[in-house]
Amino acid sequence: MRFARDFAAQAADIDELGHVNNAVWVRWIQDLATAHWQAVAPPEHQAAYVWVVTRHEIDYRGNVGLGDVVTGETWVPDAPKGARFDRHVRFADAAGKTVVEAVTTWALIDRATGRLLRVRPDIATPFLD
Repeated sequence: MRFARDFAAQAADIDELGHVNNAVWVRWIQDLATAHWQAVAPPEHQAAYVWVVTRHEIDYRGNVGLGDVVTGETWVPDAPKGARFDRHVRFADAAGKTVVEAVTTWALIDRATGRLLRVRPDIATPFLD
């Protein structure tokens, strides 16, 4: 299941070069993934588990300036491997041009114990593309 959300560049997001700072893109990637989890995962999963990023791979293909809006889209194309899965992310500008692409690796943590957990099919299925 693909999930999308819009992001608007605010003054605090802009760096000295006049475009969205790289650290902001990382925050937007995390915000998009979190919103996807909150929109799709059942309440009992949200209460029992939390996800942490173990790796980001980001390709910057364009710039976004103050007031510009991008649409972030995320999806999980492949089944998890143990406690981890790769989430794909793409941000496109108003013209539909991809400005940022990323693959992030996330790991599932049990909230009660703080330990890694194998991602069961019932947790993964609602997210698989």
